[in-house]
Amino acid sequence: MLHINDLTFRIEGRPLFEQATLAVTKGAKVGLVGRNGTGKSTLFNIIKGALSPDDGSVNLRKGARLGAVDQEVPSGPESLMETVLAADKERNALMREAETATDPMRISDIYTRLSDIDAYTAESRAGSILSGLGFSAEDQQKPCSEFSGGWRMRVALAAMLFASPDLLLLDEPTNYLDVEGSVWLESHIRNYPGTAFIVSHDRDFLNAAVTHIAHLRDKKLFSYTGDYDRFEKQLREQQRQSMSLRAKQDDERKHLESFVNRFKAKASKAKQAQSRVKRLEKMKPVATIINDPIPPIDLPSPEKSLSPPIVRFDDVSLGYDEDTTILDHLDVYVDFDDRIGILGRNGEGKSTFAKGILGMLSPKSGFIKRHKKLKIGYFAQHEI
Repeated sequence: MLHINDLTFRIEGRPLFEQATLAVTKGAKVGLVGRNGTGKSTLFNIIKGALSPDDGSVNLRKGARLGAVDQEVPSGPESLMETVLAADKERNALMREAETATDPMRISDIYTRLSDIDAYTAESRAGSILSGLGFSAEDQQKPCSEFSGGWRMRVALAAMLFASPDLLLLDEPTNYLDVEGSVWLESHIRNYPGTAFIVSHDRDFLNAAVTHIAHLRDKKLFSYTGDYDRFEKQLREQQRQSMSLRAKQDDERKHLESFVNRFKAKASKAKQAQSRVKRLEKMKPVATIINDPIPPIDLPSPEKSLSPPIVRFDDVSLGYDEDTTILDHLDVYVDFDDRIGILGRNGEGKSTFAKGILGMLSPKSGFIKRHKKLKIGYFAQHEI
C-alpha cells in the first residue's frame, strides 16, 4: 500500500531522515512512534505531498486514495450530517448526475455504481460514525458553526472516516476525543477494511488498534509486528543483545590492542601483530539502541498533611446562569492523599466541577467547604 524508500529529508541542513525505509502492507494498522522532534508529523506531510524529500521516494499504490483530517475544520452553516456526507465525493457527483442524465445506459450505470458503493445507506453510516464520536441524533442536524473547535475536529475526523480512503493518516486522533470516543475509534480502526498509519502517544489506543509499530529513531524507520506492548518487549530484547555484542566487541578490541602493543616491536611476532591491526581496522562498531530519555517531572510535596476533608461538596448544583444547571446534587468528600480521576463525555461538566473546587464557580445550591489551609495548583486544558 505504501512504500518509503531510502528517504532523506533535511531541515536547514540538519538531517531528519537518512535513507529511511518502510513498507506498509494493505490492511495493516501501523502505529508510528518515536520521541518528540524525530519527525513523525513531518513524515506525514511528506506522504501527503505537502513536503518534498531531498532524496529517496514515497510511493502510494497506484489508484489508492489517501485520507487525512484537514487543518481547516468545518465551521459553516452546513449541518454535521451534510458535512460528513459531502466527504464522499463520488457519491455526491453520481447523485447530481442522476438528476440530469437522460441517456438510459448512463442512468443504468449510475445507479449500478451507487448500489456498489452503498450510496443508499450513506446517511445511516454517517450517523453511526458521528454517534460513535459523541454526537447525538439532534446534534447531527445542527450547523457546524454552533460547535467549538474540539468538536469540529471530531466532525472533520468523521468526514474523513466516512470517505473510507484506502490509506488513513491519523495524527494524534485521541487528543480531541473523550474516553468513549477513543474506545469507539479503537474498534473502528481495528475493523477498518483499509490501511491506517497512526501517530499517537496513547499506549492503550495503540495496543487496541494497531497490528504493527514503526519506530522512528536514529533518522531511520524500524518495523515491528504486534501492538505497542509487544514492540516494547522486542525493543528491550534488541537493546539487551546490542549491549551484549558491544561488550564482547570491546573485550575483543582491548585484547587485540594489547597484543599489538606488546609484540609489534618483536620481529618474531610482527606478522601476527600486523594481522591483528588489520582485524582492528575492519572491526565495525556495534550500534547500540539507546532508550529515548524521558524528562523527569518534579511535583513538589505539600509542606504538611491536612485533616480531612480537604474538599467537601454537600448537595451542590453548579451552572453558568440561572436557567442552566450543568451538575446537580453533588456529594463529594476528598481526603488529603486521594488520587481521583474525573471521567465523562465532553460537555458533561468535568471542567465545571474543577471550577467548583477552585472557587471559580459558586454553587447555585448546596455548599462547598475547603480546608482553611488548602492550596490548589491548577493547570487548565488550554494553559499552553
